[in-house]
Amino acid sequence: MTQHARGGGCACKVPPGELEALLAGIDLPGHPDLLVGADTGDDAAVVRIDADRAVISTTDFFTPVVDDPYDWGRIAAANALSDVWAMGGEPVLAVNLVGWPREVLPMDLLADVLRGGADIAREAGCAVAGGHTVDSAEPFYGMAVTGFAHPDRLLRKDAAEPGLPLTLTKPLGIGVLNTRHMRTGEVFPHAVAAMTTLNRPAARAAVAGGAKAATDVTGFGLLGHLRSMLRASGVGARLDARAVPLLDGAREAVREGFVSGGTRRNLDWVRPHLDLADDLTEDDLLLLADAQTSGGLLVVGEVPGGVVIGETVAGGPRIRVTSDKAARPTLYPSVT
Repeated sequence: MTQHARGGGCACKVPPGELEALLAGIDLPGHPDLLVGADTGDDAAVVRIDADRAVISTTDFFTPVVDDPYDWGRIAAANALSDVWAMGGEPVLAVNLVGWPREVLPMDLLADVLRGGADIAREAGCAVAGGHTVDSAEPFYGMAVTGFAHPDRLLRKDAAEPGLPLTLTKPLGIGVLNTRHMRTGEVFPHAVAAMTTLNRPAARAAVAGGAKAATDVTGFGLLGHLRSMLRASGVGARLDARAVPLLDGAREAVREGFVSGGTRRNLDWVRPHLDLADDLTEDDLLLLADAQTSGGLLVVGEVPGGVVIGETVAGGPRIRVTSDKAARPTLYPSVT
């Protein structure tokens, strides 16, 4: 599957700097009940229906990130549903978005992709009702998802306050392991397990704990998504690099050069906004900028089961990254 795509997963996103420049010249229409629009770069749009209900709308799709079509469907669906949980909502309805090179890839592979997406939606308690397909040069798959939330209990990028812990709910390293898979054919079941783990429990725990600000960590990497949230909220952060959890094999993959162009562009974009400890290496920064696919939530506040990796601080939206070479980040072991 991956040989038919130039890039894989969320690493094939348009670079954040280019995207910002593009959207800056477009005047998007608004609405009096639009609670979250495009101005904060949030994970989904939100429209108020009444005092107790708001509708969340989002879409996400990408080219193959693994060669198994069923797993690709599961990963893409989990990633699309995550945008609703990242806003503090619950997904209720999804429609499939498919691009398929029908003269190159057999349709039974597409059926496996759709079965994977359906199984993840079923696990999430979200209905799937049809969708849209096109005959395309590269395969892509994802979902447009609709969900509900209470308008006063949203998780937003612009609601971070200083003096609170930063919690990450999944380890980093998905991007470099996926890049290694695409170039060598090696299979990493623990990376697939991470990508197909739903963010629903973490989102529910964050909302129940009173969190106001969160985002999911996907194609722009931890540093990129953190920078976006800090800028929208007008606060800064201290990030403890030694506390950031990593998937087993991630450091080795970076050291051996399995880094996507998307990850390097992420780091180039955010580097001017970093204050770095002297002992941080370029490999450390590439892991923090690693383009994740279906990554975890980054929550301002503590979340049970997550890892506290830093804190928000007063001041401008800069990120101070600290390090201690004597302590290694937590390694999430391989799944056998």
